[in-house]
Amino acid sequence: MKSNNDLQKNIWISFFSLFTSMSTLICCALPALFVSIGLGATMVGLVTTFPSLIWLSENKLPVFAGSFLMLSFSSYMQYRARFLPCPIDPNEARACTTARMWSKRITIFSIVVWVIGASFALLPMIL
Repeated sequence: MKSNNDLQKNIWISFFSLFTSMSTLICCALPALFVSIGLGATMVGLVTTFPSLIWLSENKLPVFAGSFLMLSFSSYMQYRARFLPCPIDPNEARACTTARMWSKRITIFSIVVWVIGASFALLPMIL
């Protein structure tokens, strides 16, 4: 039987994968969007306020590789945990089911965000 501690680990893995995929979106897709719709001054203000954006943009391949690994690991954990039993207690079973549902949603959202960021950052390098 899967303990609450194991379920919490699975949720934290999903949140971490969301965090890494959001960093790819912030480093690459957001600046491209701002510049393409004529908000270059806004982008300059963001870079002035958050200078680490420059580092993320300069190192986009390691950032995307790391986030891809985290998303892959999170997806594998989701796949592995999909048929594990939940506790017998009705309240714990409901919490288990809810945690699994949210963990799956967060992972899927993270993958979508990663694909959007990758399309803005990596496709121009390839083409």
